[in-house]
Amino acid sequence: MQVVLIIIVAVFIIFAVMIFLTRMKMKNIPLVADHEKIVTLNDKNFSHQVKNKTILVDFWAAWCAPCRMMAPVLNEIAGELNGKAQIGKLNIEKYQALAQKYKIRSIPTMILFKNGVEKERFIGVKNKDFLLKAIKNVN
Repeated sequence: MQVVLIIIVAVFIIFAVMIFLTRMKMKNIPLVADHEKIVTLNDKNFSHQVKNKTILVDFWAAWCAPCRMMAPVLNEIAGELNGKAQIGKLNIEKYQALAQKYKIRSIPTMILFKNGVEKERFIGVKNKDFLLKAIKNVN
C-alpha cells in the first residue's frame, strides 16, 4: 500500500513540475514584430479594411502567450498571400467594443471575412497549412 502511495505522489509531483515548466516557457515567448503586409486594425479602419476583400483578422492581446505563438505563423502567411487575401490584427485590449461586437470570448480568435461577412472562425493556436487552406477555400 505504501509503495502505491509513493508512486502516486511521485507522479503527481512530476506532473506539477511539467505544468510549471510549460507555463514558464509560455510566459517567456517574445513579442514578434508584425510583417509589413499585416494590417493593424482599429475602430476607425476596421469596417473599411474588411469589406471588398478576403482578410483573416486576428483578435489578440499582448499578455496572451498563445497569441504570441501565432504571430510568427501569421507573419509567414502574410508574406505568402501575394495579394489574394490579407492578414489583419486587432488588439482586444485597446478596442474592446469591436471584440464585444464579434463576440470574442477567448483568444486567440481569428475570423476570416470575405467582403465584410464572417465566413469562418478559428479559436486557439492553428498551424500555417490549416489557415492557408481555409483562406484558399473562401477565395
